[in-house]
Amino acid sequence: MTSRDDIVTAALRHLNVHPTASTAEIAAAAGISRATLHRHFASRDDLLREIGLRSLEHWTGVQESTGMVAATSSRDAARLRACAEEMLRQLVVSADDFAFALVDEYLYALPEINARTEELFELEVAFWAAALDAGVLRPGLTPRWVAHASYGVLVACREALRHGDVARRDVPDLVLSTFLHGVSA
Repeated sequence: MTSRDDIVTAALRHLNVHPTASTAEIAAAAGISRATLHRHFASRDDLLREIGLRSLEHWTGVQESTGMVAATSSRDAARLRACAEEMLRQLVVSADDFAFALVDEYLYALPEINARTEELFELEVAFWAAALDAGVLRPGLTPRWVAHASYGVLVACREALRHGDVARRDVPDLVLSTFLHGVSA
């Protein structure tokens, strides 16, 4: 029997490539019938909500495992830089694994998803503010811009992988160098 976790994983993998897939297509990709899918999720929207919640759990896990809040409080430049590098490396995995959730507008329209997204985003804004204050990032940027830019680089990562424009093994270094050093010569 296919578990709820197996279904979500298969659905996410399929939606990463085919974001407008129907319930029938998602069920087929998971190797189950539509009826089995509906025993676990009453609707496509319920499945998408579960994907959104799991992506937020992963994002939370990245913030926790990198010690982002403690690094923010430390105001130590070396600690902030190390945290930023590790956070971006881990978020590359998120961008690949949860690609669909990064860009699906439906998910952001759900109040609980939107509220939690805002909470996590604000934690990152505070982190980037500390990194800016400590001189880890160039002056003249705002913390909110840096938070949006880091998200943008992850969306670019997702698109480059989806289109086969970069090798998966190269992505973490590309994201780090692009984000932390820019693209100028």
